[in-house]
Amino acid sequence: MDAFTAFSSSNLVYPCRGVLFISRARISLPREAFSCRASLADSEIDGVFSSRPLSPTLLAAEKEEARAVLSLFLKKQGVSKAVAARTINKSDHFLDHLVSRLHIIHKSRYLVGRELTTLEIRDALIPYLESLLEEHGNILVNLVETFPNTPVKARPITHISSTHLTADSKKLKAVSRVSELGPTGQLPPHILYLIELGMDIEQIKGITHRFPAFAYYSLEGKIKPVVEFLLDLGIAKSDLPTILNKRPQLCGISLSENLIPTMAFLENLGVDKRQWAKVIYRFPALLTYSTQKIEVTISFLQEMGLSSEHIGKMLTRCPNIISYSVEEKLRPTAEFFNTLGVDVANLLYRCPQAFGLSIETSLKPVVQFFLERGYSVAEIGSMISRYGALCTFSLEENLVPKWKFFLTMDYSNEELVKFPQYFGYSLEERIKPRYALVKESGAKLLLNQILSLSYVDFDKTLKKKIKKMLSQKATYDAISIKGPRPGLEQ
Repeated sequence: MDAFTAFSSSNLVYPCRGVLFISRARISLPREAFSCRASLADSEIDGVFSSRPLSPTLLAAEKEEARAVLSLFLKKQGVSKAVAARTINKSDHFLDHLVSRLHIIHKSRYLVGRELTTLEIRDALIPYLESLLEEHGNILVNLVETFPNTPVKARPITHISSTHLTADSKKLKAVSRVSELGPTGQLPPHILYLIELGMDIEQIKGITHRFPAFAYYSLEGKIKPVVEFLLDLGIAKSDLPTILNKRPQLCGISLSENLIPTMAFLENLGVDKRQWAKVIYRFPALLTYSTQKIEVTISFLQEMGLSSEHIGKMLTRCPNIISYSVEEKLRPTAEFFNTLGVDVANLLYRCPQAFGLSIETSLKPVVQFFLERGYSVAEIGSMISRYGALCTFSLEENLVPKWKFFLTMDYSNEELVKFPQYFGYSLEERIKPRYALVKESGAKLLLNQILSLSYVDFDKTLKKKIKKMLSQKATYDAISIKGPRPGLEQ
């Protein structure tokens, strides 16, 4: 099967963009068990039954992730912000159902105790939501709000267990703890310390709501040593609230047994130790991963052909590559790019963020966009190889408007194959004004010359082209006016 056939034969879902109106039509629901249990007692690996309890904190965090995915999905279908918020507020049981699906899809991950990343959760739930939209159409909002009940009489569905109620009560207790005043009328010492760092009480409550264990961390034993360690690395005090908000688990990790050994391990892989402040600010979760998890990703990168030097530089620039699952994200994405003829090793090094995108909802629509405009698979692969960020752009906000303007320019389609970076420049601030100057002058410049040069060099190049054009015109006019000498015989 060639690349075009492989791409075209896949089941792409393009949901309608209209508002999802409520209907009373009959719906069918998946038949798997919908209850969300605190353990996977019935799971089996190699014939041996395993049971690993799932913490209420983890379940609560997964539910918040599912809430965010559902909210974003509804808004992308044209549902207003107010209607989406109302639907989310009524969708508690449906959110539990989404979490239960995570446990079914990623059963093996829970058995070994590995926490799912945000990208893994999103990539598991969005295709399922798209399938529901495709099946039920304009009654999806009603399905979400009334789940597990349906608009008409339906087969009874297993009720949600009380595990989530317990998790919610623990969250409320933790949030209450961080804002309680002590006998002296002051907040707890660790909360006062965090406020001194620049955090406000509402931000601390938000962190605790997502990660209740944060409320119980010791100031002297956990929070303060980690904060001082981060400051010693060169992290600005003003950046600490952002870092702790992104990954509060940092404060619960041992410096001597986890953080420092992990950093030494990463430095041996090539991470620039002078850049730790930037690396941690970009992706503080990096220091919370096990060396086993990191080694799996490194092995894959080496398998793809990246040198040790390139791996170290890539981890410094884009440390969140470690968060992507090798078998469920990185390898399938690499195989997809291979079908387009893309140099995977080069793309991984130059644009690793492309490997965090969903194949179905991000990469394939971009490829389809260019296929529909006459480009071949090989040409699209060449464009992505030259400019990996191309596949990370929004169709509606970037590719479509810039393509429409490109059609008004005096260039062939092949010009974009040579210079796909065109889509990386601002349409209003760079492309339109520079092209207007070129058009007005009557000069001819390559698309690359118009956009990639600095303003000073662009001005020099344009003036040089105009001068050359005028010189040629003057020469031609002189020849035309002078003509052949009178009486000169041929």
